Amino acid sequence: MATRTLPERKSSAGPSAKLSPEELVAAYRNMLLSRRLDDKEVQLKRQNKIFFQISGAGHEAILTAAGMILKPAYDWFYTYYRDRALCLELGVTPAEMLYEAVGAAIDPASGGRQMPSHWGHKAYNIVSASSPTGTQFLQGVGCAEASLRAKLLNISEGFQKDEVVLVCTGEGTTSEGEFWESLNSAANLKLPVVYLVEDNGYAISVPVEVSTAGGSISKLVRSFPNFYIEEVDGCDLLASYDVMQRAVEYARQRKGPALVHSHVIRPYSHSLSDDETMYRPPAEREADAARDPVTQFPKWLVAEGHATEAELKQIQEEIDAIVLAATDDALAQPQPGPETVYFGVYSPDVDPTGEQFDTEDDPQFSGDPTTMVDLLNACMKDEMRRDQKILVFGEDVADVSREEYLGKVKGKGGVFKVTWGLQKEFGGARVYNSPLAEANIVGRAIGLAIRGFKPVVEVQFFDYIWPAYMQIRDELATMRWRSNNNFAAPVVVRTTYGGYIRGAIYHSQTGASIFTHCPGLRVVCPATALDANGLLRTAIRCEDPVLFLEHKHLYRQTYNKSPYPGPNFMIPFGKAKVVREGTDVTVITYGATLQRALVAANAVAENGISVEVIDLRTLSPWDRETVFASVKKNSRVIVGYEDSLSWGYGAEIAAAIADECFAWLDAPVKRVASADTFVGYAPQLEDAILPQAADFRKAYEEIMAF
Repeated sequence: MATRTLPERKSSAGPSAKLSPEELVAAYRNMLLSRRLDDKEVQLKRQNKIFFQISGAGHEAILTAAGMILKPAYDWFYTYYRDRALCLELGVTPAEMLYEAVGAAIDPASGGRQMPSHWGHKAYNIVSASSPTGTQFLQGVGCAEASLRAKLLNISEGFQKDEVVLVCTGEGTTSEGEFWESLNSAANLKLPVVYLVEDNGYAISVPVEVSTAGGSISKLVRSFPNFYIEEVDGCDLLASYDVMQRAVEYARQRKGPALVHSHVIRPYSHSLSDDETMYRPPAEREADAARDPVTQFPKWLVAEGHATEAELKQIQEEIDAIVLAATDDALAQPQPGPETVYFGVYSPDVDPTGEQFDTEDDPQFSGDPTTMVDLLNACMKDEMRRDQKILVFGEDVADVSREEYLGKVKGKGGVFKVTWGLQKEFGGARVYNSPLAEANIVGRAIGLAIRGFKPVVEVQFFDYIWPAYMQIRDELATMRWRSNNNFAAPVVVRTTYGGYIRGAIYHSQTGASIFTHCPGLRVVCPATALDANGLLRTAIRCEDPVLFLEHKHLYRQTYNKSPYPGPNFMIPFGKAKVVREGTDVTVITYGATLQRALVAANAVAENGISVEVIDLRTLSPWDRETVFASVKKNSRVIVGYEDSLSWGYGAEIAAAIADECFAWLDAPVKRVASADTFVGYAPQLEDAILPQAADFRKAYEEIMAF
């Protein structure tokens, strides 16, 4: 058995002087209540009255201390599943915790949508927690960054001058890369975030020395600048209170972030799905039991004269009665009705498909026609002038990182110049570069959005978006639904995609279907400069997260130019555009394949084939009404898209047409798409792999011959 060295136990004379006997007894009540609720949930799970249980046992002392020092509804909290005692101390009631366990409709954490111990409570600034381990780190950093941006921009509403963000984790989760990314940004920006590592020695069955080089996470992170780092015996309430107070005060004074490495125990198995006796010997578990704060702290209270045995017995009886009443209450609560399943997938208040976002018929044109790059840039400038809380960040998006260079150099403004000049006009507090870390960009954006900012972030290439996929799929897209509309993160993620630029495998990827498969996420894909301007404005003004796909090949094409349409030009989501009317064949497409479909349609017109070309413009949602009307009129359909033929986005369109319009079809639905391979660099390879105008022409002729 590996020996675990604990921090030297400090004398109780110092810390205890800070807490009155009443506070010490109240702390015991909180620890005992947390343990009794754990035990009750174990009982209910074994009775099949709840469906999952994961314990916070052994973590009660450090968490109670943290809750005593931090301020609910003032500070912000990113929890992990063992943080029951913290949430109780902050104000979450026993009944509310058991509402989670039974999946009650009135559960304030998620309305019965998440498993128990996925803490969240809007009233106390406990941000909705999720199951993926480690995703909370970057969001917590973004939440803390919000206070920095607010101060720089003189925004006071919704912010406290010395607020702190607490981010909790087990020691196993510190192995995740996002932990290290978050430390980097927290240290670099000197953010007021306190990391609490609750080290119980095991990540399910994997001991700490297997997960962490040297077996101590705090020793590994000591080289990060600006950090306050301290270890503590997390089973000792007094020492925990003392250390947490120092760490929180360090962050409150804006000296930088802090990390408290708390050594705790895990007297129960990882969860009721686990049996720790299979990998932990009796001697190790007995050693843990000897440090159990719920059994050891009351002994200390009696020995020090802070409470009597009779008083402690009375407290235990009161706690048992509270838990019993909360259990009866919870078991009587109804579950959410099936009619609620779609509530909160998207904003229930702001509908980006609605008329208020449709000013397309009244553009206020000015200037000469210009490119998609220019009109995207113009839209962001319009919106940033309108709303001070819009932030733009990502890799290379700023004009310069060293602001003293402004005016001395031309400025970068993105690798495609889409964000050029934004920093010069709006300053480095609103337009700034991020580390080369895609999860960092999106995770921080989620935290900033929770605090009311509107991040419009850039992932430089779609090909490299995958490190951020966890944040996009499991966090950004789910935040509103999983919190039952209590929290939302309306982030706009701009990214460049697509081929036809001789970019080979890693600068030509598409794959929109992977993101349109995410409920809660809007996916937009303009093909023209005008549409890009109007759709980006809608994306920024709506209250849902948006993935905004910008095709690199289309950035500076001459055929898709447009004059500037004015600062209120918007195109609603889910509104396709009939680019070319026709009476024989309907082709449904988007992005760079639109022009190829049009060229082919004009070519076959000479042979008497009339092709109607529809540009979807938004992929989620998509305009079923316009598509189905065209299909019913023409009875022959082709779906064109740049992604690989198999399992691509067009498969959904084709399936929906077959499902809804089968009676009107005179031929099978046909697809034109890329080959089921990767995009090659050599021009001859790329041309053979990506759909060309010739491929569309062949498809038109074949479907007419059916």
